[in-house]
Amino acid sequence: MSSAGPRVAIAHDYLTQRGGAERVVLAMLRAFPDATIYTTLYDRALTYPEFEDALIVPSALNSLKFFRRHHRLALPFLPLVAESIEIDADVVLVSSSGWAHGFSTRARRLVYCYSPARWLYQTDDYLGGPAASSASGLALLAMRPALRAWDRRAAQLNDRYLAISRVVQQRIQDTYGLNAPVVPAPHSMDTSLPQEPLDDVGDGGGFHLLVSRLLPYKKVDTAIEAFRGMPSRRLVVVGAGPLERELRRTLPTNVTMVQGISDAQLRWLYAQCVGIVAPSLEDYGLTPLEAAAFGKPSVTLRGGGYLDTVLEGVTGVHFDEPVPEAVAAAVAAAAEVPWDYEAIRAHADRFSEESFARRLRAEVTALWADGAEASG
Repeated sequence: MSSAGPRVAIAHDYLTQRGGAERVVLAMLRAFPDATIYTTLYDRALTYPEFEDALIVPSALNSLKFFRRHHRLALPFLPLVAESIEIDADVVLVSSSGWAHGFSTRARRLVYCYSPARWLYQTDDYLGGPAASSASGLALLAMRPALRAWDRRAAQLNDRYLAISRVVQQRIQDTYGLNAPVVPAPHSMDTSLPQEPLDDVGDGGGFHLLVSRLLPYKKVDTAIEAFRGMPSRRLVVVGAGPLERELRRTLPTNVTMVQGISDAQLRWLYAQCVGIVAPSLEDYGLTPLEAAAFGKPSVTLRGGGYLDTVLEGVTGVHFDEPVPEAVAAAVAAAAEVPWDYEAIRAHADRFSEESFARRLRAEVTALWADGAEASG
């Protein structure tokens, strides 16, 4: 066992999008700056630019540009692809909601789990309706037994799981029979950095903000419909995904959709907005914390990870059902609350990257020491 500490590698499902999980990977990289990142797919144009400075080792599948742009279509191949990735390290810090926990290595494995794979265990919710009602859903149902078997075998290969939230902690127990302590993700939003106005949004603030991938379970259409019924209020949607064309087709005039923005522009949006709207059932949901760093309240679904990150009446307002009427009522209710903006910022400070990094380093060191003791 080296006195310099363990050689740490980071494993992540795929780096082909800009989402909360990818921000967590960047926080992991800052905690372990010498770590190599292993992943199935990587496209520098589709994820955060900070990854360009990292050493990233993608799988052989990455040579096919089509799958980098459409990673969901690689689903039938990903178990074999995951097992083909060989990681040389002392400890692998796994960032996963589906594949990276099955990468091959002789190292100790610490999994930071965002959720057991939604498409395998919450299929209808993930697809936004009954799986049997679409061709893609029927294909997934046909593959699901084999994929579930692979996924559960992969889970047992790992030494320790950490859960991002209480709801995910319960899912890990129910799905894999494993105990997983909760380690909240950091928001990684530095409010002191520069901001850049976004011309597409218009003349300054006064709008609500929704930051999300455009997938069925994200319920972006629900928020849009809520604002269609509130023409005096504005909504800005930041995100990309398969539903973009459909959502744009009937977009009301008081809703603006943007994508591919810089972090400086995102900071400006958070600083200028009235608050954020989040209608989906999330495993965690970083956007309320990112907004809270700017002292902005949230309107969120009462469920999932938002129960961990939003304090009702202090940092946000919950609604009980993801339907336009409930969202609209909660937006109106939030407008009447005399928010304590300093209390909102103080709540965000509890989810600091420094605290997250300390916990990860302690977990990695303990796991490495246990492995060395067992082998010695």
